[in-house]
Formats: sequence, structure tokens, C-alpha cells
Amino acid sequence: MSASTTIHGRLVRIAQKTIEPTTLLIEDGRISSATPYSGADVSNLPYLLPGFVDAHVHVESSMLVPSEFARLAVVHGTVGTISDPHEIGNVCGVPGVDYMISNGQTVPFKFYFGAPSCVPATVFETAGATIGVEDIDALLQRKEIVYLTEMMNFPGVLHSDPEVMQKIALAKKYGKVIDGHAPGLRGAAAKQYIDAGISTDHECFTAEEALDKLQYGMKILIREGSAAKNFEALIGLLHDHEDRMMFCSDDKHPDSLVEGHINQLCARAVAKGIDVFKVLKAACLNPVMHYGMKVGQLEQNDPADFILVKDLVHFEVLQTWIDGTLVAEQGESLISAAKAGVINQFDCAPKKKEEFAVPYNGEETIPVIEALDGQLITNRLQLSPKVEGRSIISDTSNDILKITVVNRYKQAPVAIGFIRNIGLQRGAIASSVAHDSHNIVAVGADDESLARAVNAVIAARGGVSCIDGGHEYVLPLPVAGLMSAEDGYVVADKYSAIDRAAKSLGSPLSAPFMTLSFMALLVIPHLKLSDLGLFDGDSFSFVAKTNS
Repeated sequence: MSASTTIHGRLVRIAQKTIEPTTLLIEDGRISSATPYSGADVSNLPYLLPGFVDAHVHVESSMLVPSEFARLAVVHGTVGTISDPHEIGNVCGVPGVDYMISNGQTVPFKFYFGAPSCVPATVFETAGATIGVEDIDALLQRKEIVYLTEMMNFPGVLHSDPEVMQKIALAKKYGKVIDGHAPGLRGAAAKQYIDAGISTDHECFTAEEALDKLQYGMKILIREGSAAKNFEALIGLLHDHEDRMMFCSDDKHPDSLVEGHINQLCARAVAKGIDVFKVLKAACLNPVMHYGMKVGQLEQNDPADFILVKDLVHFEVLQTWIDGTLVAEQGESLISAAKAGVINQFDCAPKKKEEFAVPYNGEETIPVIEALDGQLITNRLQLSPKVEGRSIISDTSNDILKITVVNRYKQAPVAIGFIRNIGLQRGAIASSVAHDSHNIVAVGADDESLARAVNAVIAARGGVSCIDGGHEYVLPLPVAGLMSAEDGYVVADKYSAIDRAAKSLGSPLSAPFMTLSFMALLVIPHLKLSDLGLFDGDSFSFVAKTNS
């Protein structure tokens, strides 16, 4: 690239709510000048916008290392993310956070990482690491760390847990933003949580809940990921609250990332009749302002971070520029693949099918997790078990399947429960992507398939697997058992194939592996399973503990 570049387009100034034919001069990676376009015909000029920002994402959930995530995201006009390295933090601790930062620095993309506030997420599960108060203190002093990540332990905030309050105090001390996570919290409890200094929430699943939090000064993120989809419930609020709303994906699998990113949410919002400037405020401006990101907004001397789109309806991205470098054009990423190392923590021996047996003790009903497509929350059901001999087995005819969580960090008994709505009629699926401690979670129609699916993940030292009779499908994820360092498009193709295999077993879910990955997420109500037992997310206590 030459030292200076000229770009012509219809410049959209979001804050001023203007669109003007403009010629940009880019020099040394910055906007040197923006002057009126001198051409006669402007009808074919593309629109010039600041780049899109994902205001809350766990890059690890893309199953791609940051450098590969960036290669895919720039195609859709994303130039930066507010990235929570909580997932790898639970596996590898601070070295995992270091890995994400260093790998992200190998590509032209604006990753802004935070200090994981809740590692482990709870004391009711086994994680691979702990990030304590001293670690948080050290992380928050680093320029690469711009915020304290989602404070999932909202009961700890409400009850002034000493460690929780120390972490919040450190973020305030260093002038770093504090992210929130408080699904369903309303009224006085929500106000207390927000008054503690917590500024955002991406967990609202009703407009009423979001409005409740907005009135107390919180900023609300409209989340649309591969599993949790809250866009339809919340998008109407953007009409009246455009200054305090942002878009995020939270968790996005690789096949979804290939299809689109924040650009899709902009198109959907405009299609609902929301003013385009309000939409772009949420997509481009608000995250930059809230987190103090050094992402250009097309002002003179700003970093030359911008996109060219065909129109302001479909937001088809023609070009993406970061720091004056063209990183994507016409649907093709121009970022070169970067070599990435491997970091992991895995110490788990293969399991026998007998380890997944559940003795029958005469109970008339058993607690059953009800998974919900497109939601992280689950319901608790009490259903009649299917009994064979002296054991409770999976009941495919009534869609009550066995679910297990296997400790991947040390040898331990497996935890077993039952689940509805995964829908398998045969076989099993398993994954070491299992929020938040990332043990192995699996669901199966029979114990042999369950054991084979778990053992396939163990053999790969992390990944996702699908067992269908004599067929075994595995996508290895050797980086922390969460990510692959392979080409992102190759990983997306492999994931799509194993996703199809899972659906062929009978699952009606739009994203079976993504839904499965949240069945061990204890901080989201109502009933979940950790490696230590069946857990009630409302009372924050065990329903049944695993025999140790």
C-alpha cells in the first residue's frame, strides 16, 4: 500500500446524522482529510461508515483463535471487538488471557480484551484455573486490558461478597469499565447491582427487564448469537434508547460467523423501521465511546478504520479498512493466516460405558433439564423415568435423554442427569466447549454411544464429537479444548459437517452443539449439570451431588 490513499463515498456521520459525498485522504494509517466529492454523479458511490464493533464476544466460542476470528469477521465489516477471554481463563488462567492477547496482535484487527472477573464461575464446578484478586489487580494495570469482564456472580454483588467487591473496587481504581451479567434481575436488586458500578448487561431476554435496567442507568446490549437470540425481544427499545444500546453476539460458532456478524443485525433493525442513524449508533459508535476504543469514526486524524457498503438497507460490505490497510474486499478476507501455537490443560482417561449407568431406586419422577432453542435458560421438569432392569436409561420415545458432564482436569466420577429437547433418536454428541469450566458435556441415546462420544473428545484432547452407529465424527479443538488454529473457513466447513451429523440423529435444535455447551452453565437458571452434580440455578444449590 502507498503512503496515501484516496477513497470516494457517501460519508455517513453518525453523531451529526448527515450523509455527504466525500473524498477521504488516508495517510500513514489515519484520515488526513475529508473534503466534498468533486464528481458530478454520486448515485453509484458506496456509503462510507465507521467499522462495526461487537460489544461483547467470547472469541473462543467461534472455535477459532483470535487471528482466524479476525480473518472471518472483517469480511462482514467488523473492525473491533470487546472480547471477554473468560472461556480460556477458566481452562488455562492468566496464561490463557496472555495467549489471546498475543495471538490477536498478529493481525490488523482491534481486539479489546478484559480481565475475567469470575474464574471459576462458581464453586459448584471444577475449572482448570483460578483468577484471583491479585491476578485481577495485575491484569487491570495492563494497557491491553480495558475492562473488568461480565460480573456473573450477581448474588455476590448483592450480598457484598468480599472477593467480588475487591475486584469491582480494583476496576474503579484503575478507571476500567465493569461489565454485567444478571439474567432476570429486576427492581431493587437490579438497582443495587447497577449502583455497585456495573455498566452493561447482555443477558436481558425481555424488553421489560431491559427497560427496568435502562431506567437505573445501565447500558443494554442486544445479543444475537448462535444459541442466545434476544434481538426480536429487545430491538424495539432502540427507537427511544439509542444512546445506551449496543449490538453483540456473545457466542458465535464458526459457521454463523462465515454467514455474517453485526452487519446482519443492522439490516434486520433497519427492516423493522428503526432510524438508520440510531442503528449505526448501536453498531459503530456506542461501544467505542463506552470502552474508550481507539477505533476511528471518520473524523480528521482518526485511525482510518471504516467500511464501504453498497447501501444502508442490506449493508453488503464492499471493503473493510483498518488503520489504513484494506483487510477485506468483495467478500474475501485479505488478512494472511498467522501461525498460532497451542495451549491446553487436559488430564482425563477414557471412560467405560458402565460409568454412565444410573441406578433405579424406585423414584416415580426424576428432575429433567428442559433445553430451549435459542435460549441459555432452561426449565426444570419432573418426569417419569424409563427403567430397564435396575437402571434408568435414556428414553428416546419421550425425549428424555441421559446427559453427562465429565471432569477433564483430573480423574473423577462422571456426573449424570437427564435432559429433554436435545431430541436424539440414536447415537450421542459431546463437546469440551462447556461453559464455563469447559469440562466434557455429552448427551446420548444409549450408554455405549455416550461413552464413545466422550472418549473421542478425550482422545483429541478437546473438541466436539458425534457418534452415529459405526460412524464417528470429530472436530479437534487442541487450543484449550476450545479452539482450532486451522484456517477459519476450513474449521467452519468441518463444524457444519458435524452439526449436520448431529441433526441427522434427530435433534431439532438450530445449533445442537451450541445449546449443549450451555447445559453446564450454572449461573443461568433454572436447572443445569456440572461435573459435581445437578444444580438449581435459582436457589444456587445442588439438587443432587455426584458420588465422589
